[in-house]
Amino acid sequence: MSARSRGFGPPAAFGARRRLAGLLAATGLLAAGQLTLPRRAQAAGVGLPEAARRLARGPHVLLMRHAITEPGVGDPPGYRLDDCASQRNLSAEGREQSRRIGAALRAAGVTLGEVRASAWCRCRDTAQLAFGRHEVWPALNSFFDDRAAEPGRTAAVRAFVAAHRGGTVPMMVTHQVNITAATGLYAGFGQVVAVPADGGPAFALAPIG
Repeated sequence: MSARSRGFGPPAAFGARRRLAGLLAATGLLAAGQLTLPRRAQAAGVGLPEAARRLARGPHVLLMRHAITEPGVGDPPGYRLDDCASQRNLSAEGREQSRRIGAALRAAGVTLGEVRASAWCRCRDTAQLAFGRHEVWPALNSFFDDRAAEPGRTAAVRAFVAAHRGGTVPMMVTHQVNITAATGLYAGFGQVVAVPADGGPAFALAPIG
């Protein structure tokens, strides 16, 4: 049975939401923070103590959405990945949220292995503030502006999860669209989704921080 047939493909509403974002972005209102798109309800999730117990039972990979950003959806027109100032970045609240999330996972005894992040500065900053290290992995890059990139990036993430054999828990800091495409779950800012390597259903952690 394919991952898509098990319900892990991106929701049908994703395309419509992306098209609406494009129309609003053309007006400049999203980038200016004057309008926001209606949000889907984020996954409720399980508490951190229970999540830590589940993680200890078998190999998992964690996918985390970047922390809270400045207002807007997507990035301003003409943004560049080599220029953080041209992107939508973490807010002061998001930077503090990142630190709290890292501290909470450490306090719960979750032993992280490698930390990978999207090349977007909001993901790199989230990873660095929360976990003190990161390596950029292009498979985690957003495809919000390039829907054709979704299948390849999602397949790479799923392959990484399937190959994981445990010992430590890898952390992948990425974007909402990537997490939804890979797991079928909608993650809020800073929310973590755990994906078991054995192909079982992913589960969201309750919001931390």
